[in-house]
Amino acid sequence: MCGIAGIASAHGKVDGAAVARMAAAVRHRGPDDEGLWVAEDGSAALGHRRLSIIDLSTGGHQPMSAGHHHVVFNGEIYNYRELRQELIQRGRAFHSASDTEVLLAAYDEWGPDCLTKLNGMFAFALFDARTRQLLIARDRAGEKPVFYRHADGQLAFASELKGLFTDKGLPRSLDAESLDFYLAYGYVPGDRCIIRGVRKLPQGHALVYDTRHDTIRTWPYWSLPPAAAEDVAPDEELVERLDALLLDSVRLRLIADVPVGIMLSGGVDSSLVTAMAARVSTKVRTFTIAFPGHPRFDESPHAQLVAAHFGTDHTTVAAEPATVDILPELARQYDEPLADSSMVPTYLVSRLIRRHATVALGGDGGDELFGGYPHHSWIQSQARWRRMLPGPVRSWLRLAAPMVLPLGIKGRNYALGVVGTPAEGLAQFNLYFDERARRQLLGLDVNGASPERFKSALAPANATALQQATIADFRSYLVDDILVKVDRASMLAGLEVRAPWLDPGLIAFAFGAVPDRLRATAAERKVLPRALAARLLPPAFDLTRKQGFSMPLDAWFKGEWGATLTSVLADAPPALFDRRAVQRLLAHQRRGLPNTQRLFALAIFELWRREYQVSF
Repeated sequence: MCGIAGIASAHGKVDGAAVARMAAAVRHRGPDDEGLWVAEDGSAALGHRRLSIIDLSTGGHQPMSAGHHHVVFNGEIYNYRELRQELIQRGRAFHSASDTEVLLAAYDEWGPDCLTKLNGMFAFALFDARTRQLLIARDRAGEKPVFYRHADGQLAFASELKGLFTDKGLPRSLDAESLDFYLAYGYVPGDRCIIRGVRKLPQGHALVYDTRHDTIRTWPYWSLPPAAAEDVAPDEELVERLDALLLDSVRLRLIADVPVGIMLSGGVDSSLVTAMAARVSTKVRTFTIAFPGHPRFDESPHAQLVAAHFGTDHTTVAAEPATVDILPELARQYDEPLADSSMVPTYLVSRLIRRHATVALGGDGGDELFGGYPHHSWIQSQARWRRMLPGPVRSWLRLAAPMVLPLGIKGRNYALGVVGTPAEGLAQFNLYFDERARRQLLGLDVNGASPERFKSALAPANATALQQATIADFRSYLVDDILVKVDRASMLAGLEVRAPWLDPGLIAFAFGAVPDRLRATAAERKVLPRALAARLLPPAFDLTRKQGFSMPLDAWFKGEWGATLTSVLADAPPALFDRRAVQRLLAHQRRGLPNTQRLFALAIFELWRREYQVSF
């Protein structure tokens, strides 16, 4: 895993020192090595920070060049050995064991079409000195990030926003529309960015910047497959296919020239990853985090059960409420704010693993692929309730419910989803602040796109309710929340995290071959993975439990966490967040309505705004 940065210019005046500063800003992503390349004509410069994983020798140094092509690469190409053999058969010669050199050769052989051949997680930038074009690409699921800014006749990019912040000419001005999205869902989705004038390259997309004409072209080189029919194959055959695909994915992701561990949360997804690793490796190390005194959040007994069954070398770390001290550090690391409080245990377990390993495998992606979230069942039962309610009643409730049901009431979002259209029901899931609450809270004028309409439009209208929900989650919640959380937390610890469930073959299988009834129904979730788990995991394992790495924020809020978050919000500018709206949230919290996640979202945003001195 690495950090990349660079500038390409239509004016041929790129300052190499400026790019070196950009790369230094993401040093935590690659503490092992650094490099800088500047074009002879000044049209481009590329910077790199390296975390050595494959080919630890200087042969893997970046930026890497071959002829007219120069690349900086963040990520891993898991099928690089197979691609290397194919390229050797085509007459290519290699001078290192690095997957970066394979990437260069693949581009030279196939051009941008090489993207369709890559099985990996990546964000890379490749400059062709002959055509003076810069290609930037991001992997299919969006595991690795890239931010960019096109202004003043040049394009600048970096793995994290803090790389672009090194440019004193970049106005640190808040994008009000993106803040509206953040308040709705706790993250800034798609190609939007919280800083005005900056964009993110979406998952499965590529971008070409032509310095000769100062033009940008972006396009999706990959998309999700069409939904599966209900009679694709016998159930047993699909279980066997899932077994084989996951085994192959884990095998590929265990390839490294450094120690590898597994983030074992105790849930089905990470436990199945552990089961597969035990098949292909003689020594498996697993790690989990415990919350003593909070059994609802403490996954350590379940993780220990799995670890003992497969004979792994298992380590558990106990988290304490004192970890509130790391909030400013996390606000600095998440330089585009994220409201997901599970960033805290994710960072803690990443720090733990990094003491013993440089690479870790996780369980992310299984829920989005196979229908593992509660709302994947709820959205199917909502259709039945919607039919039972007469149209006039639903219309009245649609207007009255947001006013009658305060934020924090359990089931509020579900109720709002029932009274709306199916598309509106989809938009209610994982919603922090609905439109009415945002208008009361936000002091800024926002007249842009609606976050709810954005989410409703992510999935095709002719898909089933489950297909719409999983597609929307894959294209938004997964890439803009879960993968951002894991990437930034692990990179702050100098750890590379790999996601076996996000192998392209598994994605295509889940969306294109598995029928709804084997993904989720109104009564069951993640049906196919649980069928596999019943075969492989210990008999005492609870197949129906859903937790993952999260923390007891409601309980901690009564102590130091609550005092810290309340203090941060008390000092927030009233022109940004309405004081009365914040006080109502706090009052409801004290009366027992759980608004801690919303208060965390506001506080982490304010800590971020202070850290980066963002104006609004």
